[in-house]
Amino acid sequence: MHKYMKEINLAEENIHKQSVGTLQKPSWLRVRAPTGAVYEKTKSIVKDKSLNTVCEEAACPNIGECWNKKHATFMILGSVCTRACRFCNVATGLPDKLDPHEPEKIAMSVKALGLKHVVITSVDRDDLEDGGADHFAKCIIEIRKLCSDTTIEILTPDFLKKGEAYDVIVKAKPDVFNHNIETVPSLYPEIRPGSRYFNSLNLLHNIKKKDRTIFTKSGMMVGLGETKQEVLQVMDDLRAADVDFLTIGQYLQPTAKHAVVARYVDLEEFDYYKRMAQVKGFHMVASSPLTRSSYHAQEDFDKLKHNKLLAG
Repeated sequence: MHKYMKEINLAEENIHKQSVGTLQKPSWLRVRAPTGAVYEKTKSIVKDKSLNTVCEEAACPNIGECWNKKHATFMILGSVCTRACRFCNVATGLPDKLDPHEPEKIAMSVKALGLKHVVITSVDRDDLEDGGADHFAKCIIEIRKLCSDTTIEILTPDFLKKGEAYDVIVKAKPDVFNHNIETVPSLYPEIRPGSRYFNSLNLLHNIKKKDRTIFTKSGMMVGLGETKQEVLQVMDDLRAADVDFLTIGQYLQPTAKHAVVARYVDLEEFDYYKRMAQVKGFHMVASSPLTRSSYHAQEDFDKLKHNKLLAG
C-alpha cells in the first residue's frame, strides 16, 4: 500500500509542477520581449481609440513581431467573454455594454495603421440575441467605406443556438471567414465545454454553401493530450466542410488555472501535419509551434488566393 501511495503522490506532484508552468519550454518557443518604434506607434493607436486586441487580451507570444509590422487583431464586442474555455486567457464574466461607435473606431484605426489586411475577432457573447453577428457586419461595412482596398478577415464565435444569425456577416462579404475548431472532439468536454464540435463544423460548412467566394479558415492547438490520429480526423472533417485554410499551433498554458500543457510537440511533427493537410486538399496550411490564427495573416492570405487560383 505504501508503494502505491508513493506513486500517487509522485504523480500528483508532477501534475502540480506542470500546472504552475515548470514544464520546460523548448528553445523554439522562446520569443523576445516586444520593443521598437513601430510597436509603440501601433500600441498608441490602439490605446487612443480605446480598442481591445486579442494580441494583448490573449497574451499572444507573437505580439512584438506583429505590431512591429503594424499587424493587429482587433477584438470587438468588449473584453469579457461569456464562456470559460480552459485554454483561453480572455476574462470571463458579466460582458461589457456594446460600444455603438466601435465599428467606426475600428475603421479609423485600420486607416491610421495603413493596413492592407485586417483581422477582427471577438469574445463570445451568448447574452446577445444574434451573438454579435450584426456588430461584425457593421465593422466590415465601416472598413469598406474608409479602406476599400483593405482585405478583411474575421474570426468569429460559433453562434451556438443563434440560428442563422451569421447570415448578416455573409452578406457583408468578408474576404476570409475564420472560426477555430480549437481541439479534437474528445477534448471538448474538458477544454471547450461551452461549445459543440459539430456545431463549429456546420458553421464553417454553411458559410461556404451560402457564398463560395468567401475563403474559410479554421485553426487548432496541439499539445493538449490529443493523438495524431485525432488530429488527422479533424483535418478530414474540416475538408468535408470545404474549409480552405488550416492553422496548427502549440498550446501554451496562460496561467496555473488553465489547462496543463500535456506535451510540447516537436518541429518534425508540425511538418508532418503540414504535409498531411496539404495532401488532404487544404489550399493553405500554417503549422508551427508559434502559429496562431492571425499570425502572418496578410502573407498567408496572399498565398491562399494564389494557391486557390492554381487549383482552379
